[in-house]
Amino acid sequence: MKQGLQPSRSTLSRWAPASLPSGDLLLAAGLVMACLITATAVINVSHLTREQYAHLQQLERERDQLQTEWGQLLLEESAWSSPARIERLAVERLEMRLPHVNEVEVIRP
Repeated sequence: MKQGLQPSRSTLSRWAPASLPSGDLLLAAGLVMACLITATAVINVSHLTREQYAHLQQLERERDQLQTEWGQLLLEESAWSSPARIERLAVERLEMRLPHVNEVEVIRP
């Protein structure tokens, strides 16, 4: 065989697979893995954020409903405890009346 047709030793070593990956290949693989892990973390955090925001909106709606109900209960309480209503019930149900002036006794210590 002629020397020009035989592959040289430097050509074979250049194309032969290395037994261990080079530092550049390990660095590239590490960066790809880091990007994939980061992307997965971003997706997960975005999903959790959307869930928590939906839960926050639900709690805000519930708070608004409870505040409305609290306002209605305060109005109802003021209606039930009005002095005119209490006096009317005392007269009608308990047959109470205001005492006359001569029925009032003042006790002094």
